[in-house]
Amino acid sequence: MHDFKLFQKSQVKLPKTIKLLADKGYQGIVKIHELSEIPIRKPRGKNYSEEQRKYNRELGRIRVAVENVNRCLKIFKILYYPYRNRRYKFGLRSH
Repeated sequence: MHDFKLFQKSQVKLPKTIKLLADKGYQGIVKIHELSEIPIRKPRGKNYSEEQRKYNRELGRIRVAVENVNRCLKIFKILYYPYRNRRYKFGLRSH
């Protein structure tokens, strides 16, 4: 199943104030969450304009930093096990 389909199926409710950065697998997410940013798709039979290329490159730089943090969380299995304490204490332990 594709990334966007999994996201839709999960029915996660994101606050409207959160900026969401996604990859090309999330085409259509802008319709669900207005503050979403995804790379611009290449027009069929054409090349990217310099402005589009610059936008995609900048978005990619930001996403790489986020993906590196995700990688560290996976390596150290920080999010591997389910959180078993009280929900109201989650914020105290996750900062």
